[in-house]
Amino acid sequence: MNRRQFNLGMTAAVLSLGAIPRRAWASPQPDAQKSDRPATPSGALHSRYFFKHPTFEYVFLVSLGRAYQMAGNVGKVLYLSKQVEDGNFESAYHAFKQAGDEARAIAEESASQGHKESARQAYLWAQNFYDSTTYFVDNSEDPERFLPTWELLYDCWLKALPLFEPPIESVSIPYENTELHGFLFRGASSLPQRPLLILNNGSDGSLLDMWTNGGAGAVVRGYDCLTFDGPGQGYALWKQKLYFRPDWEKVITPVVDYALSRKEVDPKRIAIQGISQGGYWVPRAVAFEKRITAAIADPGVVDVSASWTASLPKPMLELLQEGRKVEFDGYMAKALDPTTKADLRFRMRPYGFTSYYDTFKAVLEYNLEGIARQIDCPMLITEPVNEAFWPGQSRRLYDLLASPKKLMPFSESDGADLHCEPKGSGLRDLRVFNWLDETLA
Repeated sequence: MNRRQFNLGMTAAVLSLGAIPRRAWASPQPDAQKSDRPATPSGALHSRYFFKHPTFEYVFLVSLGRAYQMAGNVGKVLYLSKQVEDGNFESAYHAFKQAGDEARAIAEESASQGHKESARQAYLWAQNFYDSTTYFVDNSEDPERFLPTWELLYDCWLKALPLFEPPIESVSIPYENTELHGFLFRGASSLPQRPLLILNNGSDGSLLDMWTNGGAGAVVRGYDCLTFDGPGQGYALWKQKLYFRPDWEKVITPVVDYALSRKEVDPKRIAIQGISQGGYWVPRAVAFEKRITAAIADPGVVDVSASWTASLPKPMLELLQEGRKVEFDGYMAKALDPTTKADLRFRMRPYGFTSYYDTFKAVLEYNLEGIARQIDCPMLITEPVNEAFWPGQSRRLYDLLASPKKLMPFSESDGADLHCEPKGSGLRDLRVFNWLDETLA
């Protein structure tokens, strides 16, 4: 679970089975397009800059933070913060969608006139705005607009690739009976063999995140980067209908196989980074895939299900544990308000289930207890203050590891607190790559 907000606290309140009378289920529900209730776990945000609603605040901070890598137009983001009504998802959808359309038009005009760098930057701005749009569409008036918005986002990514110097290369990674769509970033190094950083996305990130959360910082330091849409992510989800799996080594091993087929990759210096839910997938993968030399988890995640089950009332947990699917699904369908249902609908989509029970049951498998001690390679784990989704789990993963390890805190005074350090891209890159340089030396 990356930045999508899943209100388990509200779910718990609604699902207090013995305390809520049946008539409450038939009472008027909150407007799904405007909600003031928090959509993230408590502690998600410490200081607020723009909005009271955590979803709105976080998305704006991410959009601003991307400007560090020329993927955000600061003035436009600040302008949008005055156009969007706090808690009004429809308002936010339209503001960001229009901004994305405007940036795409600027990119296309620049490209048609031969202004390569201007076009590249404007396509990155467009991706930033379209990606932000996707965080509001599920709770907007028409959730069916999600796929068309994602398609605009992906199209801008593809059009930007040849505008990089050198161009970002599209690659195909053999995976089971199909191929994963991948992308190779060429680093600023003249060495015939170069270190490679594999970039593993989270549960809902865009490919733009792979550029801004590691890719851009890596290539200027001489690393090549390889990223991909794995099962449940981006193209693999929307176009290939591939879904999340807990045994992520079955994904990363084919990625490493492909990397080693490239003559420019130094086989002794292959590292991997996972952001958000990738903080589970990466440790899981390197516990089994031993050809990786170093790993980064931002943040560390031991038990993905904690963000799903922590606030479920005891009777619902018992139904889950006892395998009482019909009753579990029945209570969820009747008790959840439209906003929470929309949040859950998005969260369930990459797992490939329509049943609440099946999804919750599946998420319980995403756990590193008993597995983390199999990790041999050095591991860096970020620990940002005010982590919303898996608070305390970076330290928990660190304690489980027997391999060389480093826990790297990020504070509010650093300007790099919150999930995946959205405001502190520069400091994050500096600390992470200093560690990686020294580890791979």
